[in-house]
Amino acid sequence: MSQEKPQLREKGRIMSASEIERTLVRLAHEIIEKNNGADRLGLVGIKRRGVPLAERLARLIGGIEKRTIDTGVLDIQFYRDDLSTHGPRPVVAKGALGFDVTDRNIVLLDDVLYTGRTIRAALDALFDFGRPQRVQLAALIDRGHRELPIEATFVGRKVPTSSREIIEVKLREIDNDEQVLLVERVE
Repeated sequence: MSQEKPQLREKGRIMSASEIERTLVRLAHEIIEKNNGADRLGLVGIKRRGVPLAERLARLIGGIEKRTIDTGVLDIQFYRDDLSTHGPRPVVAKGALGFDVTDRNIVLLDDVLYTGRTIRAALDALFDFGRPQRVQLAALIDRGHRELPIEATFVGRKVPTSSREIIEVKLREIDNDEQVLLVERVE
C-alpha cells in the first residue's frame, strides 16, 4: 500500500525573496551583538535548508566583521527520535562537520522551528563533534506547536499556525525559488 502525498492548498506568501534577505541581515546583526562580535563564532546549518541559511549568514557576518566565519553542515537523519523503534537501529557513520566546535560559540540554523524534535536531534549530533562553549538556535520561521522545551535565540519571523497548516521555505540554492509560503492540507 503506497502512501499518497497530501493535497496542499496555498494560503499565502509569508515572505518574499527581498524579505528573506532583509531578515537575514537583521539576524546577522543580532548574532554579532549577542556574541560580542564574531570571535570563536561558528554557524552550523541543519541539513537541508539550514545549510544555505548558515552560509548566507556567515557571508553577511563576515562582511560586517571583516573576517571569515566557519560554517558546518549537520546531518541529523539518524539522530531523530521519531525513527521506527522496531528492528535494528541504523548505523551512523560520523561525517565531517567542517570545523572544530570545541569551546566555540555555535549558532545552529534551521529554516522552520516546529516541535523542537529536529533541534533535539541536532544537539545530540553536534555534541558528538565536541563540546561547544555555547549553543544558540536561529530559525527563519518559528511556527509554534512545541513538544519539547526548546526556544530559538534568534527568530526571523513568528508565524502562528494550525496543525493543518504547513510552512514551506523555498531557497534558491535548493529549490531554485526564493519565498516562504503558508499552505494547508486539503482532505
